[in-house]
Amino acid sequence: MNFFNGIIHNQVFIACFLAWFIAQLIKVVLTYFFENRFDASRFVGSGGMPSSHTSFVTSLATAVGLVSGYESSEFALSLVLALVVMYDAAGVRRSVGKQAQILNAIIDDFQKHRKDPLNEERLKELIGHTPIEVFAGAILGILIAHLVV
Repeated sequence: MNFFNGIIHNQVFIACFLAWFIAQLIKVVLTYFFENRFDASRFVGSGGMPSSHTSFVTSLATAVGLVSGYESSEFALSLVLALVVMYDAAGVRRSVGKQAQILNAIIDDFQKHRKDPLNEERLKELIGHTPIEVFAGAILGILIAHLVV
């Protein structure tokens, strides 16, 4: 069996990909619903509701648990990976986003008082996730894995 054929028949991979895809699609739909605008960049962007990183890794851990058993080393490895990603999404990356907001505000204020503008691009502010966004991503990932595997 070749690589491509193996991937498209791998239930764990399909669960992960589908969980990520649905989470990203939900971001586009929610942006349209709450902001009355279609923003296709939300499909590939980070941050927002639900956390696609979290749905990806929780579907991985759940699918591996369902396939290999929850007592397996593979499940333990995927669970640890999921916990690290979820901590990073709600902790470190969230803090980076807040810092970017503050720095952008400082630069905007600084620009108002300068004759020659700075040629700096704005920092990306929507990077991390709130705990609710991570929780929603986790529920989505677990649900998708149970539906696929």
